[in-house]
Amino acid sequence: SFAAKAMQAAGLLLAWALLHPAGTQQCHPASPAGVLRFTDTHAEIRVPALHRVPSSLDHLYRLVRRCLDLIQQNPLPTELLRAALNDPGSVRTSQVVQYELGYVVCAVVALLFTVAMPVAGICFCYCRSRRRCGGRLRAHRRSLGCRRHCLLACLSLTSLIILISVTCAFVASQRVKGQMEPGLGAVPTTLRRLRQHINNVPQGVQMVVDQFEVPRQQIISDLSGLSRSVGVSIHTQLKAMTYAALADLEDRAGDLQTSLHHLQILERTALALASARAELEPALRERRRSVVELLDDPRCTSCASVLGRAQSLELGADYSKVPSVEKVLKALSGLPRSDFAEMIRQGNGTFNSIPELAVERMAQVIQDLRGEMAQVTDKVQSIADSFPLPDYTRPVSDALEKAEDRSQPYLREVQRFEQYRWIAGTVLCSIILLILACNVAGMALGAYGLSKREDPSDYECRGEAGAKFLLVGVGLAFLFSWLLILLVFATFLVGGNIQTLVCRNWVNQEIYKFIDTPGNLPPSMNLSRQLNLRRDSNLSAAYRECKSGAGLWEVLQLDSSYDLDEHLKTPKYTAGFQKRLGEFSVRLGDVRLLRGEGRQDLETFARSGVDEVDYGRYQQEMKIPVVQTSLPGLARNLEGLQKMQVSSGVGIGGQFVSPEGQPNLAVPPQRNSTVAGRLAAEARALWQLQNSTVQSQEALVARLGESVQFLSRLAPHLQERVRMTLATTASVEARLPVQAQQILRQELGCFTRKELRYFTQYLNWVGQTLREDVASCQPLATALDNGRVILCDRIAEPWNAFWFSLGCCTFFLIPSIIFAVRLTKHFRPIRNRLISTGSEETCPFHIPRVTALKL
Repeated sequence: SFAAKAMQAAGLLLAWALLHPAGTQQCHPASPAGVLRFTDTHAEIRVPALHRVPSSLDHLYRLVRRCLDLIQQNPLPTELLRAALNDPGSVRTSQVVQYELGYVVCAVVALLFTVAMPVAGICFCYCRSRRRCGGRLRAHRRSLGCRRHCLLACLSLTSLIILISVTCAFVASQRVKGQMEPGLGAVPTTLRRLRQHINNVPQGVQMVVDQFEVPRQQIISDLSGLSRSVGVSIHTQLKAMTYAALADLEDRAGDLQTSLHHLQILERTALALASARAELEPALRERRRSVVELLDDPRCTSCASVLGRAQSLELGADYSKVPSVEKVLKALSGLPRSDFAEMIRQGNGTFNSIPELAVERMAQVIQDLRGEMAQVTDKVQSIADSFPLPDYTRPVSDALEKAEDRSQPYLREVQRFEQYRWIAGTVLCSIILLILACNVAGMALGAYGLSKREDPSDYECRGEAGAKFLLVGVGLAFLFSWLLILLVFATFLVGGNIQTLVCRNWVNQEIYKFIDTPGNLPPSMNLSRQLNLRRDSNLSAAYRECKSGAGLWEVLQLDSSYDLDEHLKTPKYTAGFQKRLGEFSVRLGDVRLLRGEGRQDLETFARSGVDEVDYGRYQQEMKIPVVQTSLPGLARNLEGLQKMQVSSGVGIGGQFVSPEGQPNLAVPPQRNSTVAGRLAAEARALWQLQNSTVQSQEALVARLGESVQFLSRLAPHLQERVRMTLATTASVEARLPVQAQQILRQELGCFTRKELRYFTQYLNWVGQTLREDVASCQPLATALDNGRVILCDRIAEPWNAFWFSLGCCTFFLIPSIIFAVRLTKHFRPIRNRLISTGSEETCPFHIPRVTALKL
C-alpha cells in the first residue's frame, strides 16, 4: 500500500542520513568575488622603460658597428681612463694615440683627402684654363662609342650610389635631430622622476598600508553573516536526517493510534456478532421448522425441489470461537499517555530554530573578532612605521638633484652643437644633391646631343651644355669635398668613440666593472658612497639586484637590516584571529525528538501482543456466511411456488402458462389457495429476518474485515519497526549535537581559510608593490637602461649612420669627378677626324693619306 511504501522510503532516507554523516563535504571553492582589488596610487612617478625600436636602417646600423669594431679593436682603456680621471696631467699623448690608432689612421686619411682635393681642384682649374681637362678629343676612334657607354654607365652607377648614400644621410640626420631633443630632455626628467620616486617612498608605503582597509572591510562583512551562515549550514546538512527521524516517529505514533482503534473495533464487533448469532438462532430454527412443514405438506405442488434448501437452513460463522484481543486492549489501556503531535511539533521547531540560536550564541565571538581586526590594523601600520628608507635615501636624492642641476648646461650645449651639425649636414647634403643634379643633367643633355649630332666634329649646343653641367658638378665637388670630409671626420670621431668606448662597454657592462674597481674613480666621483650603497655592494651588484626587482632597502647602506619578508609573514597578523576561532565552541543541535513517556508508549505498544493475535482465524471465520443457506434465495423460491396457482396462469392447448406468459411444463400450478397464502407468508418472514438481523450482521463482518486486514498487515513488522524507530530516534538525538559541532568546526575552518586568503592576498600585494613599485630599486636600473637606449640606440646609431652615409658620398665623389671629366670630352666636338676609304678591319694593310683638317 501507499503507507507501506512511504514508510519504506522514509526508512531508506533515514538509513542514508545515518550512514553518510554530515560535515564531510569540502569548503566551497574560491569564487572570483573572493579576489581583492587594490588601488594603484603610485603610477604617476614611475620611470617608463624604453626599448630599442626596430628601424628600416637596422642593416646600415649593423654595418657601421662592424666597421667601427674593425677601426677600434682595443678593449676599454682602464689604465688610461684611471689616469685621465685621477691625474689628467699624467696622461701621455702616445697612450692616447696607441689606443686611438684606428681613429688616427682615419684622421690621416681625412687630412690627406682635405689637402688633396683642393690641390687637385686647383690643378684641374689650371688644366681647364689650358683647355686640357674636359676639352675635346683630338681624333676619332671606332672604340669611342664603347668607351662613352662605359663611362656613362660608371658615372650613372656612381651617381646612384651617391644618391642612395645621401638619402640615408638625410634620413639618419633627421632621425638624430628627432631623437636628440626628447633624448636630452629625458635626462633631467628621468633624474627628477627618480628623485620623486625616492622622496615619495614614505607616502607610498603609507598608501600601501592604508589599502588594508580593503581586506578589513571584506572580513568585517564576512563576519556579519558568519553566525547565520553557520546555523543555516548546520540546518541544511542535518535536516534530511532529522526530518526522516521525525517522519518515522510520526508514522509509529499513527500506527499506535490506528492499531488501538482497530483493536477496539475488533473486540466490539466480535462480541456483537456472537450476541447477534445467539439471538438469530431460535428465530432461524422456527423459520426452518415452519418452512419444512409447509413444503412437506402434500397439498404443496412441486415443493419437493425446495425442501432440501429449507432443511439446510441453519447458522454459519460462529465468532465466539475467534481469539480474543481483550488482553491486548488491556495492555494498551490508557495509551497514548503522551501527545506525540505536540512532541513532534516541538522537536521540529527546536531544530528549525538552529540558525537563530547560532546567531545568538556566536554574537560574543563575532564581537571579539571585530576587536581583533582593530589590533591587526595597528600591526599592519607597523610596516610603514618601521620602514627604514626615509633616513637613508637622502644622499641618493641629493646626488640625483645635483646631477640634474649640473647636467642642464651640458645638455643645452649639446643641443646647440647638434643644431649646428644638422644645419651643416643639411647644407652639404643639398650640395651633394646639386652635384648629382649636375651629373644627371649633363649626362642627359650630352647623350641627347650625341644622338642629334650627324658628324662628330659638328658643334652641338645641347652636348656642349651637358659637358658644362658635368664640369659644374666637378667644380662643386672640388670646392666642397674638403668641407664634407671635415664634417664626416668630426661626427665620426664623436660618434665612433661613443659607440666603441661607451656603448660597446655599456652593453657588456665593462663600464660598471671599471666604476666598481677601487681607485679607478676619484673620491669625488665615488658613486657607491654618493648613492649610499651597502658596504659589501657595488654598482654592478646594485644594478643586477635592481634589475631583478630588489627593494631600495636591500641595496642601500642601512645601520640595521630590514627584512620585509619577516614583516609580511601571515601568522604575525592572523595568529590572534585563528586562535579565537579555534578556541570557540558552542553546543548546537540539542533536539529532543522523543521524550520518556512517548518512548514507554511505543515500547508498550510493541510488547502488547498485537503481533501475537491469530488474525488468520478471523479471516477464516469471515469466509463463512452468517447463515449457511441464503435467505433471499429461499424467499424467492417460495415466492415462485406461491405464484404458480391456477388463477395466475391460462391453459393453452392443454399446457399451463406462467403469469409471465411463458409455458411452464415442469411446475404444475398450486391448486390450494391456503398453501399459496402460507408460501407467501413464509417468504415475507424470511425477507424480514434477512433485512432485520442477517444484514446488520453482514455489515459488522465487513467492518471487522477492515480492522483485521490492517492489523494482519501491521502485526508481522510491528516490533521491528518500533525497535528501529526507537533506535534511530535515539541515534539521531545523540548524533545531532556531535555532527552540529563537526559542521560548526568545518564552517569555522572554511571561514578561517577564506579570511586567511584575504590576508595573504594583501600581504603578497604589499610585498610586490613595495618591491616593484613604491620602494623599488628597479627605476634606477631602468634609468640606466633608458640612458643606454637613448644614447646608443636612438642617437649614436643614426649619428654614426649619418657620417657613414655622408662619408660614402664624399669618397664616391672622387670616381664621380674622374668619370665626369672623362665623359665631358665625348660630349664636345672632335678636333680632327681620320677619313679612310676602308676600315682597319676590312683593309689590314691600309695606307693613310693626308686629309684636310676641319676645325
